[in-house]
Amino acid sequence: MSGVAIVTAGAGAPVHETGPMHPERSERVARILARLEADGVLPRLTPITAAPADRASIEAVHHPAYIARVEDAVASGELMLDSMDTGIGPGSFGAALEAAGAALQLCDAAVAGTIDSGFAAMRPPGHHAEFDEAMGFCLFNNIAIAARHLQRRRGLGKVLIVDWDLHHGNGTQHAFFADPSVFYTSLHQYPWYPGTGAAGETGTGAGLGTTLNFPMRAGAGDAEYLRAFTDRLLPAAAAFRPEAILVSAGFDAHRDDPLGAIALTDGMYTTMTRLLLELKTATGALGPISLLEGGYHMEAMPRSASAHLAALLEGQGKAA
Repeated sequence: MSGVAIVTAGAGAPVHETGPMHPERSERVARILARLEADGVLPRLTPITAAPADRASIEAVHHPAYIARVEDAVASGELMLDSMDTGIGPGSFGAALEAAGAALQLCDAAVAGTIDSGFAAMRPPGHHAEFDEAMGFCLFNNIAIAARHLQRRRGLGKVLIVDWDLHHGNGTQHAFFADPSVFYTSLHQYPWYPGTGAAGETGTGAGLGTTLNFPMRAGAGDAEYLRAFTDRLLPAAAAFRPEAILVSAGFDAHRDDPLGAIALTDGMYTTMTRLLLELKTATGALGPISLLEGGYHMEAMPRSASAHLAALLEGQGKAA
C-alpha cells in the first residue's frame, strides 16, 4: 500500500454549472482543496487524475433510457432535471460521467494495492439519484456505481456503504434494498429530506437485514452518532465481513451547515473515520474509499473534509 489518494472532478472542465447561488456549486471543491493545502494535508496525498466512467458502468445502476435523458436534457440546454433542486448546465453530463469515473479510479487503485484509501472531491454528488430519476442535486449514483464496479469487474463479494451525509441516501438504499451482498447503513436527520430512512427500513427479500438506518432527531450531535457507531453500526458491519468499505462522505451534518439541524463538530468526522479504519483492520476490507456528497457551509465543510483526510493519513501511517 502506498498512501491515501485524492481525485477531483466537477470543479473544472467539464463544468457542472448550477448557478452562483445554488448550494451545490463548484466553489465547494475549490474550498476543500484550499483547506487541504492550508492544513498541510494536500501535499501528503497521492493525486489521481479523473477520467469519465464508461456507459456500461453507469448502466449497472441506472436505466439506459434515463442516462440518455440526462444527456439529452444537458444537450438541449435545460436548467433543471426531474426536480426543481437538481440544476444542470452545458457541461453537466460530462461532469457526471467524470464524477462516477473518479469513484471507479479510486476503487481500482485500492484493488490493485497502489493506494490504501482515498477521497473523491467531486460533483455532482450521487446518493439521492434513483434508478431512473435525478433528485437532490444528484444525477448518477456514484457510490452505487462504485459498489457494482467492485463486484462485477473486480471480483469482490461483499461491499459496505456507510452514509454519514445529513440526508438519507434514498437512491443508494433502493439500489441494494433486496441485495444481501451490499450492506447499506445511514445516519441522517429524520424526518427530513427526502423522507426515507426510517428505522424500520431494513431491506426486503434476500436483502432483509442488510439495510441499517439511524434516523436522528434535529439537534443530535457527536454523542448520539458515537453511540450509534459503537453500539450497533460497527458490530453489524463487522458481522457482515465486508471486502470493501465505501463512504458517502457528506459534511452537511456539521452544526454550522445551513441545510439541516444536526450538530456534529469537525472532530466527529475524525472519530468516525478512525472507527472505520478500525473496522478495516478487523475485517481486512479495502478502503475506506470516500466520495463527497453534501456539505454547504463554505468553512465548516472544508474543515470537516480535511479532518477526515488527516485521519485517513494517520491510519495509513499506523498501518505502515
